[in-house]
Amino acid sequence: MENMAGSAASESNGNEAKCKESIIDIPLIEEPARWPECCIYRVPNKIRKVKEEAYTPKLVSIGPFHHDLEELRSMKKHKHIYFREFCLRTRKSQKDLASIIEEKEEEIRHYYSETFEQLDRKKFVEIILLDAIFIIELFLRNFERKKHDYILSNAWLESHIKQDLILLENQLPFKFIKKLYKSALNGEEVTPFLELACQFFFLGKHRIPIDEKVKHFTDLHRTFYYPTNPKPTLENRKDHLRYTATKLHEAGLGFKGVDTDFSKSSLLDIDFAKDKRLERYPCFNLSWIFSCLPCLKSLRCSESAQCILKVPRIVINDQTEALFRNLMALEQCHYPSNTYICNYVVLLDYLITTKEDVRLLVEKKVIINRRGSSKAVTTLINTLCHQIVEGESRYHDLHQRLNDHCVNSWNRLLATLTSVYFRDFWRGTGTLVGLFLVAIAFWNFLRPFVM
Repeated sequence: MENMAGSAASESNGNEAKCKESIIDIPLIEEPARWPECCIYRVPNKIRKVKEEAYTPKLVSIGPFHHDLEELRSMKKHKHIYFREFCLRTRKSQKDLASIIEEKEEEIRHYYSETFEQLDRKKFVEIILLDAIFIIELFLRNFERKKHDYILSNAWLESHIKQDLILLENQLPFKFIKKLYKSALNGEEVTPFLELACQFFFLGKHRIPIDEKVKHFTDLHRTFYYPTNPKPTLENRKDHLRYTATKLHEAGLGFKGVDTDFSKSSLLDIDFAKDKRLERYPCFNLSWIFSCLPCLKSLRCSESAQCILKVPRIVINDQTEALFRNLMALEQCHYPSNTYICNYVVLLDYLITTKEDVRLLVEKKVIINRRGSSKAVTTLINTLCHQIVEGESRYHDLHQRLNDHCVNSWNRLLATLTSVYFRDFWRGTGTLVGLFLVAIAFWNFLRPFVM
């Protein structure tokens, strides 16, 4: 027994020794600090790899993420020119302006998703100050309409600078640019900085948001598209749109591109204008009449007698992709529960699968295609959602209504009637004449038996 106890003890000691030897030496690494103020992010790798150039500045770096890119150094001399001119404009010394940033340096760092430990206090303040003054002076020159300015006198250069200023990784905290602007001008009665920004980016055609809510210029653009009714529909949240634009059109759905008054409405305000009586009694859909007699569409009652999807008109050009990719990246990082832009792009992705879908939406003036080919627009829309996670969609109820419309046999029958027999005035007239002749022939056949 003693031998057995001794062997058990030695075996236990041996196992403990093996365990000690097999313990992994894990260093004490703390999770990276994420401050409540954080709102400027490095785009996640999976999203960035889909199209890296859409997130990388091409002419000017703003903030610490891309300050050391060699290909952006050429714009630095213009930053220095703007800095000198701003000092002359405000009669402030470099030291006076730097002190405004220095006292908030630690707080400004909290707005970024990275700590930038490689940048000491002096270097960090220099980057923030130089870039903030560049933005302020550029906005002031634009507001003053100084068209002789090197940037503003070159439409290509101005357009690409604007595009760089909306990139998520190329941002400064809006709050501190505004503070620097106010302090440098001694609190004088000047044009609010938010108004300068809206004038530069949107030509003033924008409902001015509450500036305390604007975090940076990417976020400012998101407020530009912010829906007038932002609350998502919680019903049918698992349902998605199962039909493309052409399939919906074949089921009798009309598309109508509408102009957007951004002072009152939003690009995201899509309305399915379908009278409740048509949902119950689809046979009362008079789209076939309006198809062959388009002059009747001006009547006030015309829309209530048709099934129409009203979509705010969208211009798709070379800048569209970078804009939407950065807005979607911002939502993925900062607004995961309110992915309004992502919801909208996903809806477009459902509607557009082929070039025919794009051609239909262009014909209905929903899309203004400035990219040239329908294939280019199709590819753009179908790739925007790669690696994007959609939250609760505000369009779930719309998806359900469109799906129900498409599967309704009456809607399909009326759509066939419209496309085959009442597609235009002449075909509609021919159909009616044919029906009239058939009716006369049928009456002549029955008349001997009736008389």
